[in-house]
Amino acid sequence: MSLRLVVVITTQPGRGQEQVEAFARLAPLVRAEAGCLQYDLHSVGGDPDRFVLLEEWASRAELDAHGRSPHMVEAGAANGGLRAGPAQVMVLSATPLV
Repeated sequence: MSLRLVVVITTQPGRGQEQVEAFARLAPLVRAEAGCLQYDLHSVGGDPDRFVLLEEWASRAELDAHGRSPHMVEAGAANGGLRAGPAQVMVLSATPLV
């Protein structure tokens, strides 16, 4: 069963465009990973420094491998100076409630 994640990202004031550019470089690498079913960044209306990342992974093992990939380790190090704080990661239940 796949895993769906919602990740809320807030950058430091005025650095939202840098987040978009960093994501544009990273996304093709992530989307090419085994098990990646979705990896899409969305802006939050009215706030140029806030984003929602929607992810879907075929399995927990593939999501875990994603977190250990060289490009994610590098991105994690680079994000420290860009973001206002840690991203908020929510793993959704496997099936909708209603």
